[in-house]
Amino acid sequence: MTEEVSAQPTKPILTTLREKIALKPIWDNLIWTWRPESKREAGDAVVRNLLLHWFPAKVSLESLSWGYSFWLGTISAVLFLILTITGGVLMFLYVPSVERAYLSVKDLEFSISFGWFLRGLHRISAHLMVAAVFLHMVRVFLTGAFKNGRKAVGQNRPLNWIVGVVLLLLTLLLSFTGYLLPWDQLAYWAITVGTNIASSAPVFGEFSRFVLLGGTTIEQATLIRFYVLHCFILPLATVALVFYHMWRVRKDGGLACSEKRLEEEKKAEVPAVPSKTYSLLGITGGSSVDVRTVMVDDDATKVSSSPHLTVRLAVVTFATLVVSMLLTLIVRAPLEEAANPAVTPNPAKAPWYFLWLQELVTITTFTIGGITINGALIGGIILPGVLVAAAVLWPYFDKSPTSTIGRWLPRDRKWQNAVFLFIVIFILVLTFIGTFMRGPFWELYMPWQEWEQTPRRF
Repeated sequence: MTEEVSAQPTKPILTTLREKIALKPIWDNLIWTWRPESKREAGDAVVRNLLLHWFPAKVSLESLSWGYSFWLGTISAVLFLILTITGGVLMFLYVPSVERAYLSVKDLEFSISFGWFLRGLHRISAHLMVAAVFLHMVRVFLTGAFKNGRKAVGQNRPLNWIVGVVLLLLTLLLSFTGYLLPWDQLAYWAITVGTNIASSAPVFGEFSRFVLLGGTTIEQATLIRFYVLHCFILPLATVALVFYHMWRVRKDGGLACSEKRLEEEKKAEVPAVPSKTYSLLGITGGSSVDVRTVMVDDDATKVSSSPHLTVRLAVVTFATLVVSMLLTLIVRAPLEEAANPAVTPNPAKAPWYFLWLQELVTITTFTIGGITINGALIGGIILPGVLVAAAVLWPYFDKSPTSTIGRWLPRDRKWQNAVFLFIVIFILVLTFIGTFMRGPFWELYMPWQEWEQTPRRF
């Protein structure tokens, strides 16, 4: 009897799992990876589901918290997805020519069913994405998440920070190139102001403006260039860098908040057992290098990505979509008169995310001894260039201890964070002034004061 029992073959665990999955209804077979019933299924879900390959089998509890990252990176990705979908539909309805661009946008607003909502959702999502990416960068800096912590193989968080800076610049360029497409007065003169600031760059300023506009004035060549940049080149570059950015997060060991747990575990090392160590010089006292270990309890500090991470992703995605749709209903997308180079609005303003540059140009334009200092060069090119260069190089000059990584506003980084917050607040104040307090002839007005629109004709 014993021999008969022992002779019966045992089924491999993988075969048993496959049979269990095969016996499920068709619907359950489609969704079981999103709601696994056991730890084994949760681990297998990441391998079998193409979308879940983005994530590791397990994630730390710290990275799932709402208060650490505010999920700003995920919100930015969701907004980019909304922009991709709505932009793809808008491409079927928009005609990129100076004769028909404005009329096609006008048809969207007043003739096509729900066209106003589609255009408004695209516009609101673009503005929200600029804000979300900017706030995401602020969060990364204030938590010191651009620094390397544990000596893991291949860890390079400073490089991923630089990729994030480039993604912020691409986000601004995406919004800027899309600003011209309605071909109304607001778009035309906002691009005029923005490209005039860019032309102040030394050596290559005028040349870069000429290449961007396709000539010396904003016309058909400009519209085509902005359309191709906005719909193809910049989105393609953004998608490539987003993929690399997320892969680097995995490569670097997840979010930087996990470094805090590792620091705490280092303090809880198992004490070494005194022993004899044999060396070339004889027997010495002490402990071997293999004795000291750190007790890591993955079950206590990590959970399965499916369903814990996927549920939070679904919540963030749904909330971002709902907020974007509500703002679309509340704030209608503007559409002014058709672009007219002969009529200049007073004041003529850049897009809101570049208004701080326009304010810097105003502040840094002054006259000394009859010589006028070019504010467009200083405030529009040099100072922003210095800020971008400082952002790129900062991780390599930051000498704060590794214990500050992944922590909000640690004491050891108070001066760095104070300087950074001062710059951020300064930019936000200048943006507010340029948006709500600049009137005709760029004079200052209180937000509650009104002024008469006085376009200048040339």
